[in-house]
Amino acid sequence: MPGSAETKKNIINHIITAFQNFEDFLWKNILKPLFFSLDPEKVHHLVVGILKHSNRFLKIRSYFYSFDSSEKKKLETNVFGITFPNPVGLAAGFDKNAEVFKQMTSLGFGFVEIGTVTPVSQNGNPKKRLFRLVEDSAIINRLGFNNLGVESVVNRLKRNKKIIIGGNIGKNKITPNDNAKKDYYDCFIKLYPHVHYFAVNVSSPNTPKLRDLQDTDELKKILIPIINENIQRESKPILLKISPDLTNESIEQIVEMCQEIKIDGIITSNTTISRNNLASNEILKKEVGGLSGSPLNKRSNEIIRLINKKSSGKLPIIGVGGIMKPEDAIEKLNAGAVLVQIYTGFIYNGPSFVYKINREILKASD
Repeated sequence: MPGSAETKKNIINHIITAFQNFEDFLWKNILKPLFFSLDPEKVHHLVVGILKHSNRFLKIRSYFYSFDSSEKKKLETNVFGITFPNPVGLAAGFDKNAEVFKQMTSLGFGFVEIGTVTPVSQNGNPKKRLFRLVEDSAIINRLGFNNLGVESVVNRLKRNKKIIIGGNIGKNKITPNDNAKKDYYDCFIKLYPHVHYFAVNVSSPNTPKLRDLQDTDELKKILIPIINENIQRESKPILLKISPDLTNESIEQIVEMCQEIKIDGIITSNTTISRNNLASNEILKKEVGGLSGSPLNKRSNEIIRLINKKSSGKLPIIGVGGIMKPEDAIEKLNAGAVLVQIYTGFIYNGPSFVYKINREILKASD
């Protein structure tokens, strides 16, 4: 019958739109208020537990958030010799122990950065250590690299066949800075067969004196042994994750060092210890830890522009920090980032947020 194919397509599109609208309603009016009424860390473990048992549902759900073949092709992003299905990744910290990376890609992420992983398991800092600053669309955490250790993560990653994984590596709290290079090297060696790129994390504010390792001389002690080992292998991309609290001069020095020793890229940025211009109450603002979310957006973008300018666009950047709406991701890409990552924005905006960012990227590319 003439027009029947078009009619069928319209019906399907209406069903998809209805599903998306229902999910948004469910998130905004039921799930988010419920989750935000509970302790943030307990909610995180609850969500991870649910995700572990949601493979079948997520597979069905992904149909309602799929892109056609031409859109998928436009979203593909080739960086570091890797073809990412789309440029929106999950930042480190959510899937610390590589428990739900498959499920997160079902939610639309083009890649997942696991960790931060340390050589030996550690509990992290004492609880309570995670705080929502709802008025600022932000989170403060002082988790302290809580993870099950590299061996446990490796065992889970052995099951991965096609998902692009970044390995975010750090040092144990009890390891003195003088011995930090061994922790990073050990994680690098053990994760090597199972990840597509590495993120060297020396910028978390929640491990004592860790940020001291951002001095270029200290960085070289950590990075050069890894680079030399990498050269002997198939050579996987090594990225450096930096703090937003560095001075512009220090960032420029790090860029020069990265180019000198041939680091493949920079991830900017980690969480901040700054508490400037926050609307939340004084008690929350005084909580110790790294701040993420909306207040970080401006500084993150400034650093992206600075790195892009200093390196003449030759040092690839993953932009992370303060992406709370799809337009924020576009701004980071326009500033010079080649990929973006989200975490806090995902917590505040819900499961459809990744799709909405990718949809905005497609719109911007037309």
